[in-house]
Amino acid sequence: MSWDITGMSVVCALGDSVPAVHGALCAGRSGLAPPAAFDASKYRARAAFEIDDRADPGTDEPLRATRWLVRVVREALADAGLPEPDPGTPVLVGTTHREMRTAELWDRDGGPLAPADLHFTSALHTALGLYDVQTVASACAASLYGLGMATDLIAAGDADTVVVAGTDSIPESSYGGFDRIQHPSPDAILTFDRSRRGMVIGEGAVAVVLRRAGSHAGRVHGRVRGVGMNCDASHPTAPDAVGIVRAIEEAHERAALHPEDVGLVVVHGSGTPQSDLAEAVALREVFKAADPGPLVTGVKGGTGHISGGAGLLNLVVALESMRTGRVPPVGGLTDPIEEVRELRVVSGGPAAGAPRTAQVHAVGMGGINAVAIVEGGGR
Repeated sequence: MSWDITGMSVVCALGDSVPAVHGALCAGRSGLAPPAAFDASKYRARAAFEIDDRADPGTDEPLRATRWLVRVVREALADAGLPEPDPGTPVLVGTTHREMRTAELWDRDGGPLAPADLHFTSALHTALGLYDVQTVASACAASLYGLGMATDLIAAGDADTVVVAGTDSIPESSYGGFDRIQHPSPDAILTFDRSRRGMVIGEGAVAVVLRRAGSHAGRVHGRVRGVGMNCDASHPTAPDAVGIVRAIEEAHERAALHPEDVGLVVVHGSGTPQSDLAEAVALREVFKAADPGPLVTGVKGGTGHISGGAGLLNLVVALESMRTGRVPPVGGLTDPIEEVRELRVVSGGPAAGAPRTAQVHAVGMGGINAVAIVEGGGR
């Protein structure tokens, strides 16, 4: 069974459309900049991947994550030919922080905050009439967890169309927390590089519209073949290569394919010493017999880690890479770790190629793993 992706939208530090973000990644650009949301002088870290959309630079605004969510859901629905969706269309929103930043502004400045603001249902109902909104809070894997749940809803006959999204702004508490645990503070995300020092937080929102294959006559950006998910709980924070391998193998089984069928892998690639190592070991294990093996890339060097929407961001970049025949490089990769030297990791500039099938990763803290298999669009 497969599921059609008929609508897509994204906004992050690198751009506000899928082609714009993909193009910026291929050009080697980065959205990294000094934080503007709060006074960073009390922190060691001096970098973040923020969306530059505040009306008054140097101050912060409440409900930015909600505003981006409404925008990308509206745009994805319009892209799918559904500008006036059925009000009962399920919406699954992956998030790590929800509206924590709004709560911080309320606590610090007495800014506006209503209990309904802490859930996305009210905003989506007001803007688009949608009321069946569920929040998926499984760390960095949240939006790909949502994608897996959406395929189940459609396969079970509970829906023909599901919107899957992810959104997060940067809370100061999270920025400060990562500042405390990462020393020395990273000034870039260097996925798979020996000099990597950790993750740099970002923000953004992504949405896709998933429809039952054959239930519509519209354009198809791509197809979801299968999603594998687990929570291996091998460690309170660190990912485990064995758990990642299991998620990949489950995704392959659900997609009814073999490792040699995969032409592109978009990794989680958070740039942390342990996560990158676990993901590299897992890839080496899964593709050890594949010849020549898939192209491998990651986007966080350009976009930052956008938390709940990270998995879906990888997915839309994968689909655009297959559509254009250009795979963006891993930003800043100059000295690869030994574990990826036998893999076809894209570095230095975009790779030309026309893979038909991509594997997309989201690897969260504590072994929360999700892997999606997608094909390029058919029409």
